[in-house]
Amino acid sequence: MNGLPGQVAFDEYGRPFVILRDQGQKSRLTGIEAHKSHILAAKSVANVIKTSLGPKGLDKMMVGPDGDVTITNDGATILDMMDVDHQVARLMVQLSKSQDDEIGDGTTGVVVLAGALLEKAEKLLDRGIHPIRIADGYEMAAKVSAAKLDEISETFKVDPENVEPLIQLAMTTLGSKIVNRCHRQMAEIAVQAIMAVADFKRSDVDFELIKVEGKVGGKLEDTMLVKGVIVDKDMSHPQMPKSVKDARIAILTCPFEPPKPKTKHKLDVTSVEDYKKLRQYEHEKFDQMVKQVKDTGCNLVICQWGFDDEANHLLLQRELPAVRWVGGPEIELIAIATGGRIVPRFEELTEAKLGKAGIVRELNFGTTKERMLVIEECKNSRAVTIFIRGGNKMIVDEAKRSIHDALCVIRNIVRDNRIVYGGGAPEIAACLAVQEAADKISSLEQYAVRSFAQALESVPLALAENSGLSPIHTLAQVKSRQVKENNPFLGIDCLSKGTNDMKEQHVIETLTAKKQQILLATQLVRMILKIDDIRAPADNMGMMGGMM
Repeated sequence: MNGLPGQVAFDEYGRPFVILRDQGQKSRLTGIEAHKSHILAAKSVANVIKTSLGPKGLDKMMVGPDGDVTITNDGATILDMMDVDHQVARLMVQLSKSQDDEIGDGTTGVVVLAGALLEKAEKLLDRGIHPIRIADGYEMAAKVSAAKLDEISETFKVDPENVEPLIQLAMTTLGSKIVNRCHRQMAEIAVQAIMAVADFKRSDVDFELIKVEGKVGGKLEDTMLVKGVIVDKDMSHPQMPKSVKDARIAILTCPFEPPKPKTKHKLDVTSVEDYKKLRQYEHEKFDQMVKQVKDTGCNLVICQWGFDDEANHLLLQRELPAVRWVGGPEIELIAIATGGRIVPRFEELTEAKLGKAGIVRELNFGTTKERMLVIEECKNSRAVTIFIRGGNKMIVDEAKRSIHDALCVIRNIVRDNRIVYGGGAPEIAACLAVQEAADKISSLEQYAVRSFAQALESVPLALAENSGLSPIHTLAQVKSRQVKENNPFLGIDCLSKGTNDMKEQHVIETLTAKKQQILLATQLVRMILKIDDIRAPADNMGMMGGMM
């Protein structure tokens, strides 16, 4: 019995009951109270980021414990940086993260939808409908929605020769980001990067080949795509050449220093002669290392480790430029780009293992002494680097997140080339389909299916509200036009372009992202509705009462 959280006792009639250990220090919420607590926490999270949805969505400023400031409207980033204590609110954070990991876009919308579904579920619970019946109804409605999205989707031709449609797709993703000042330029950079590394035979994109590097200073407009690798290092000696043409690169993971025993050792130098011999031995070893590298025809050394001043001076004397302290991921990317091999020992270095690049040059930045190395015209042109500039660290970080979202969306379209048109149009079309399906259901689940349809309206409502439009009036207008004109591409005109047809406005979203949003939100809501009992330490119960 010691393994149990309490002990069994019997009353005078022989009926068993359990006495819980530390009962006074624990609290418990059950039944409808537990559901209400979960729903309140989830709604609080959804309401926080609802204002960040859409092209006119507002940004949030997050201040970290050490005073770091982040300004973003990326749902996953906002939730990740929020200090959330409530367990169900944390589930919402994880929901946004899974959407970000899987799709890269739609992280705000998925949380807004989940919050709306739980809000509607609360009203159904108040009417006495069992949570499992609600969850089953939501599941049925999600299938109808997914089927409707498949029906209204269109095939998108991914053609490396004609990238204009892809640029329009990337611009939709970047529309709500801080980079929309140089909207088109960023979209073009993202598309060119994906086109450079995409494998169209396998319909896949290897993100390992795309490196996003940022440097504070300059303007966002100075952001560029480098067909090669940028390394945040400079030549190890200031007198080494700043540019190497037709570079043959030795990529080393062994340090330029005399060999040492791996075990613990002690070296006693008792006379001047011994010291001179030791110094002579070191010099010979350095000489031998540099000779081994030089003999292969190498004219640039990239080393993962450091080397001391003597080795550095010797490399300068032998006219062998070198770069030291280059990190592991950069070393791997340089090896992929230049077609070289990573060499762990000097003895193993041969001409065949050298990487080749057209030019390796140093970049200087304004009046600062900061420098970076650019390796261009590589043997394998599939490795690319997006180099972002910005006025301050916050802008550079936000631009990195924005570019990542755009890259993810274009990768998704390469994998699955079906699209839907955005601006809340797919949600309204799915809502109408679900309402129609609800009328054909004779069981109790029809109430949940109708509530699901109403919850789908939360996304276009939030878009209209964030754009300064009258939400209910705008939604009712678009909804009635979708029915009358039988046009599922009508959505909210957030940018006031004078047309509600999202196809004309080129507001494009991938079908994968939209379906994933609905399915992930439904799965999470189903899981939350199945929890009817919370046991927690008494001091945590205040938080469990619904406050974060």
